Amino acid sequence: MSEQTTGSRPTLEAVAARAGVSRATASRVVNGGAGVRAPLVEKVRRAVEELGYVPNHAARTLVTRRNGAVAVIIAEPEFRIFSDPFFEQQVRGISRELTSYDAQLVLLWAEGPGDHDRIARYLGGGHVDGALAFSLHEDALPGVIDRARVPVVLGGRPAPGTGPGVPFVDCDNRGGAREAVRHLLGLGRRNIAHLSGPRDQTSALDRLHGYHDVLADADPALLCRGDFTEESGARAMAELLDRRPDVDGVFVANDLMAAGALLTLRERGLRVPEDVAVVGFDDMASVVVRTDPALTTVHQDVEGMGRLMVRLLMGLLDGTGPGVPASVITPTSLVRRASA
Repeated sequence: MSEQTTGSRPTLEAVAARAGVSRATASRVVNGGAGVRAPLVEKVRRAVEELGYVPNHAARTLVTRRNGAVAVIIAEPEFRIFSDPFFEQQVRGISRELTSYDAQLVLLWAEGPGDHDRIARYLGGGHVDGALAFSLHEDALPGVIDRARVPVVLGGRPAPGTGPGVPFVDCDNRGGAREAVRHLLGLGRRNIAHLSGPRDQTSALDRLHGYHDVLADADPALLCRGDFTEESGARAMAELLDRRPDVDGVFVANDLMAAGALLTLRERGLRVPEDVAVVGFDDMASVVVRTDPALTTVHQDVEGMGRLMVRLLMGLLDGTGPGVPASVITPTSLVRRASA
């Protein structure tokens, strides 16, 4: 029998024949199994390359019990996912790391409770090997993901309602916030405000708590809330100035909100940093390059955290570590530029 007729798809049998091994040996090599001697592994790999063999996904799933796909769940409206550079960097890190594991990314977003049933059905339908979820809020979605019974790693400290012991990757939000506020104090600022993110997200809460760690007795009038968008930063800054026109320093929960705050300050005729010093959080290059003046901000390695999420999940799937791998909290650092 010919190994391969013109236009046909190469078979595993053809690979085995070309390599001079049994079909079982060829299958173990192609599917990443152990127990095959190195010279035979090399012969099979050379045969795969010469024939252009592509494993049949359905057959491979039966052997490995893996789909080669991971769901990435982002609990934000579609417009935010495609307009906020944070999500771009996080997904880029996840995608690049999944590629190294020969796994496919399946993007799911949850704009509200109406999407929860759809996500539950998809996760419970056996379409993916596991899930990565970030930007979760204090709502029913963490419980929905937990009940789907798929391995999961979270981006960010778990919100209430998340099952016990779920591994996560986050940055030191609270420590980074403390460093930002102490920097403003070190510049001699005394009326330091905080423009926070949404209070139903752990990252925003941790940054708010970091502000209070340093300024425990801060006037409540120095606190204004946004939703991590540039527009909300501009509105919150305007509200703050109406309440406390004597503000001389602002720690803002993320760079997009800080960019909006800078626009409002300019519109009000206030100089940065002479009149009001501003510090952001994230160090998003695409935001920082367009701020005037250049934004002092707290750096976190967003793409690197995406990669770490994948590694933790693969450890769960492969059983190479403990039943629940340790969560990871990455360091932050203050990047000083012209705004403070």
